[in-house]
Amino acid sequence: MQQAINAGKGKVTRRPAEKRDRIVTPPEPDMPPDERQDEWGEGQAVELVIGDRTAIGYKAMINNSREGLLYENEVFQPLSKGEHIAGYIKKVRDDGKIDLCLQKPGIERIDEVSRKIIDALKAQGGFIAVDDKSQPELVYRLFGVSKKTYKKAVGALYRQRRILIETEGIRLASYKRT
Repeated sequence: MQQAINAGKGKVTRRPAEKRDRIVTPPEPDMPPDERQDEWGEGQAVELVIGDRTAIGYKAMINNSREGLLYENEVFQPLSKGEHIAGYIKKVRDDGKIDLCLQKPGIERIDEVSRKIIDALKAQGGFIAVDDKSQPELVYRLFGVSKKTYKKAVGALYRQRRILIETEGIRLASYKRT
């Protein structure tokens, strides 16, 4: 037997294997298929309304029209049901489901975090005591991002020779106070 989505109900039902070639994802109501494909783009900014928590994350309503999922391991702040929050389309999957994230995806995100790090360094006299061993909670509190994203931004700044990585933290490569 194979699982299939019961059209319009969102329920999973079982169908005999001989009918598996006839299983299709039902179209969204009142929307031609060609428009449905272009409605959501990866990286698109959207408004989210947080819904129920699931075993893998949070359901969220996207621009009051479709549901998507925020994965728990990518959420670094407390969320509550009914909360309105800005988010982004992370991926539109082949099955039509939408994965969401709260931070801007891609290289633009790293550039944004890099600017935050440089600003924090300037505000702290050119040095901050945040390194590879720092707790993820500290990184989030300071920069509002995951430790992984922080490390990517630090790596980019280091390759640009804008910072030095020291045992106890990071330092601006050349700091001029204005």
